[in-house]
Amino acid sequence: MRLIENGLLRSAALLDITDRVRSEGSEQGLLSIAFPPQISGADVFYVNYTDSSGDTVIARFRLSQRDPRRADPTSEQILLHVTQPAANHNGGQLQFGPDGYLYAGMGDGGQGGDPWGNAQNPDTLLGKLLRLDVTGADGYHVPSDNPFVGREGVRPEIWALGLRNPWRFAFDRSTGDLYLADVGQTRFEEVNFQPASSPGGENYGWDVMEGTHCFEPDSGCDTTGLVQPAAEYDHSQGCSVTGGAVYRGARYPQLSGLYFYGDFCTGHIWGLRQGLAGEWTSALLLQSGASISSFGEDAVGEIYVVDYNAGSIYHLVALDTE
Repeated sequence: MRLIENGLLRSAALLDITDRVRSEGSEQGLLSIAFPPQISGADVFYVNYTDSSGDTVIARFRLSQRDPRRADPTSEQILLHVTQPAANHNGGQLQFGPDGYLYAGMGDGGQGGDPWGNAQNPDTLLGKLLRLDVTGADGYHVPSDNPFVGREGVRPEIWALGLRNPWRFAFDRSTGDLYLADVGQTRFEEVNFQPASSPGGENYGWDVMEGTHCFEPDSGCDTTGLVQPAAEYDHSQGCSVTGGAVYRGARYPQLSGLYFYGDFCTGHIWGLRQGLAGEWTSALLLQSGASISSFGEDAVGEIYVVDYNAGSIYHLVALDTE
């Protein structure tokens, strides 16, 4: 993990855990890092990676007291270990929500078509969005208002289910709404939405559905209780969605409230917005040519785009229309 400070990449790593991370598969490796909301006073942060066995690890690391730009690799506390049956669909993002809890995206376990039925199985963490209280000194606690607390046969960590491979989700820093992109199988990519007022428990449909379309069975599927995506696109426009963020920066006020998302294969970047009547409108804004593996936000709400193949990070800017 590296730091960019004043526009320059620091030569010393924030943290180097190469010795315990497995990245042989294209979807393995160091997948996410999250700092607590009060970053100025935080001396710990959280990391999601695949370990030497290919399993998911969510761990806490501590910053050095002598140099807050360095972390101690021996300070690791493993909070959660999830066995992965295949190398792909690890999900992997960590994000603190406006409620102060840590959210973790988990893929369905891999291969294709969810052969183990994990996404709709409430007794596994795979294919889910998790919500964890990590404020304690050791491990984690399940928030008492998680939607499935006390329900027999359901893991209480689950906040939402029915996910294939959630590849990047984000909270709107202004409204608290949650946007979650889920990579499709062979036909459709989707972006899901959860309003800030939601008590959790949404089922986003996989593998009954792929986007708004039946997957298993391929027709006549029962959609009762399933939440439809806010946006989808077919594979004529890309092959793997990458979720972004809602722009809340001050530099480009014309972009305020617009949710950006992209595609890894084509580099397309779309803007998504909800109208006053609740309807969703998505428009193609840019054909970047980048292999978009992630988006990021800085402290003031500016948005950045990661190009996996080029190893570059770009600042997303608005065109000058004056």
